[in-house]
Amino acid sequence: MSENTTFDPAQLKARFNPEGSLLCRHQQRMKEMLQVLDAICSRHGIPYWISSGTLIGCVRHGGFIPWDDDLDVEMLMPDYERLLRVLPQELPSWMALQHHATDPHYFYSYAKLRDRHSFLSEECGYDRVFRFRGIYIDIMPQAPCPLWLHKLSCLSLGHVYKQLRQPGLGQRRACRIADFWYALNHGLVYPLLRMAARCCPSAPLRHALGVPFHSTCSREEIFPLGRARFEDIEVSVPHDPDAYLRRKYGNYMRLPDLDVLQPHVCEIEFGDGVGEGQKSEG
Repeated sequence: MSENTTFDPAQLKARFNPEGSLLCRHQQRMKEMLQVLDAICSRHGIPYWISSGTLIGCVRHGGFIPWDDDLDVEMLMPDYERLLRVLPQELPSWMALQHHATDPHYFYSYAKLRDRHSFLSEECGYDRVFRFRGIYIDIMPQAPCPLWLHKLSCLSLGHVYKQLRQPGLGQRRACRIADFWYALNHGLVYPLLRMAARCCPSAPLRHALGVPFHSTCSREEIFPLGRARFEDIEVSVPHDPDAYLRRKYGNYMRLPDLDVLQPHVCEIEFGDGVGEGQKSEG
């Protein structure tokens, strides 16, 4: 890691996301989606906060990290469940809610908002079984859970990843693998682990069972929520962003080694209707 905590914003932008570049357009679309989500949450009194690298960008750069190609928000599990009920009636036609009920081969334990007018493929390749493939926002639910239980929940998810990485795996077989593990995890494994977690109500907040990030969240760092500028809009942030980020990342103001950054996205295309199904021809 670099030790630098000072940087030239104009130089970073020119290097990673200059005006008109694909990444700049990608970030602009994510910001538009976040603005829609923020308005819906505000109308329905649903608390959320930007998180992870998105929050680092907000604090350190006043918006996106210049090289960042995803956007994360978090909320408590009851608010997440309420949001999933609200979104189908509230989303504009150019956006889609992605979870297992709307995308039958989607196997993650959290939802995404997807743009219908773009197409992307991720470096991991797991998204090839999904119906919605556009630019996205991750919506991560949080609930009390002991660390050992959370780590157990991720073991079965690891089998999904391992099997989907098999060389020469066909699309039909990949879909069957995703369906099998989703049914096993959400029908048996996670319900049993949730029952065990309810015996530990004072456990720290963590991501939903099966989400492969084990970091904790402190309610005192999150609530009451604040508001902050993100690019040219205003969004919800934890009450103490500095404490929240230091708990997860240490010295988050230090820039990483800019020569070894790993993008999430390996291909992106903009156009009407390309975000659902397969990439358009030509």
